[in-house]
Amino acid sequence: MEIATPLDAELKRAEELAKRYQFEFVDLRDCHPDPFLLHSIPLELMVHYEFLPLAAEDHRLVVAVGDPTDLARLDELEMKLERSLVFKVAARSQVREFLKKTEPSQRVLEEATEEFRLDVIRDEDGEGEGLSLETLVEEKDASPMVRLVDSLIFAGLERRASDIHVESRDNAVAVKYRIDGVLQEAMAPLAREFQSNLITRIKVMSELDIAERRVPQDGRFRVRYRGRPIDFRVSIMPSIHGEDAVLRILDKESLSEKFRELRLDVLGFSAPELKRFRRFIREPYGMVLVTGPTGSGKTTSLYAALSEIKTDEDKIITIEDPVEYQIRGITQVPVNEKKGLTFARGLRSILRHDPDKIMVGEIRDNETAQIAIQSALTGHLVFTTVHANHVVDVLGRFLNMGVEPYNFVSALNCIMAQRLVRLICAACKRPVQPSQELLEESSLDPVAWKDMIYYEGAGCPQCNQTGFHGRTAIGELLALSDKTRDMILAKRPSSEIRHHARQEGMTTLRESALDKIRQGLTTLKEINKVTFVE
Repeated sequence: MEIATPLDAELKRAEELAKRYQFEFVDLRDCHPDPFLLHSIPLELMVHYEFLPLAAEDHRLVVAVGDPTDLARLDELEMKLERSLVFKVAARSQVREFLKKTEPSQRVLEEATEEFRLDVIRDEDGEGEGLSLETLVEEKDASPMVRLVDSLIFAGLERRASDIHVESRDNAVAVKYRIDGVLQEAMAPLAREFQSNLITRIKVMSELDIAERRVPQDGRFRVRYRGRPIDFRVSIMPSIHGEDAVLRILDKESLSEKFRELRLDVLGFSAPELKRFRRFIREPYGMVLVTGPTGSGKTTSLYAALSEIKTDEDKIITIEDPVEYQIRGITQVPVNEKKGLTFARGLRSILRHDPDKIMVGEIRDNETAQIAIQSALTGHLVFTTVHANHVVDVLGRFLNMGVEPYNFVSALNCIMAQRLVRLICAACKRPVQPSQELLEESSLDPVAWKDMIYYEGAGCPQCNQTGFHGRTAIGELLALSDKTRDMILAKRPSSEIRHHARQEGMTTLRESALDKIRQGLTTLKEINKVTFVE
């Protein structure tokens, strides 16, 4: 039985209103308004009257409205636009979301950009009380540069960006958002002469030295968005064309809400892998190691594991650089290199704090590795991460750190290697036939895959025309059996250890990714970007 969503209920209400007022009903998920038409109508009007222009027909304008009950207001809109209007009724939330996430929010950026190209730039201190589309539209009296930076931040938050990149080039300044792990252009490149003012505004917000342009600087600031504070971590880096900036968005409040309920099931791992992984995170002692490149969701997986196993009977302490998410009931210690609090020193102190379970954000050096291994051997359950490409590479990384092989393999319970792949947008998902070239490139057996239905996203307002929305995890889990330990100590080749692990039931990253294709969750191009073809 299908469960009705709030949107379904609102669509039904909108349909009933349309029938009552004798207007046509429209579902905006199926609409692709003309960008030229959107640009021809003042943004303030669209926001104030909550309408969306759909088409121009014979001197008449077709518009979607969320509220057809206020007929006087609709007459007023007709007078403002000085055109005959044909009204259609849409769900109010759809109209609002469209105004926030698509071309109009892009317009905020473009209009801000146009203004500061014309006006003299003046930097102002202060970050404003709150960001919303309405305040940005009304922010006419603010410095154009203040308005531009506010608009960039607001649009980035609306589009679920994790980072905002400002890149200086020889003749322009590019602004990009990282969404679902991929960089996307935020707007057309800005004129080169305004690069310095843009970086200066970001420095003022982050309380950095605006006169220093030759060395990297790190800072932070906070904005209020939808009633909650959001932290930004700022990194300024000198380059040959001027300074670049990256703003990392840390939405701790929504993440802590998410992590309160976060369990391993929601990450996307297959049921057999989850069952095996859960067995290892409930062991009384030993080391659980998660590996993968930066941004592959390692920390999220460890937090999910801790969320599942935390009880009032256990003392759990973490040491991280930095503490990205806060979880109730767990003691979290941030690394502070400037004050001498390194991973190794913090870990020593943690061991004197009588913990049952420990999480070490990352193992980077021999000293941290040695203490973590000793902790695992002396009755603690240790969760940690290390940068490596796949599970067998981890063994080499630790041996290169000068760790005693026998101690390391004795302490280790399992190694989980993971990646994140983008999910096809559910709103514009459609079946496709991939090219023969792509199938060959993906090394798929033509016989085994001949009846497979492949999908991709066509691109729609929900996914900002990318065809993807959200990400899911894929992983390979190496269980350290006695035979595997013996092979590592005997220094058998990596390929042999990997072959044996597969015989013992390990699913490789590539196999895990292909499983997502079978489920219709992602595309061949996406998994080829993230995993090696075997």
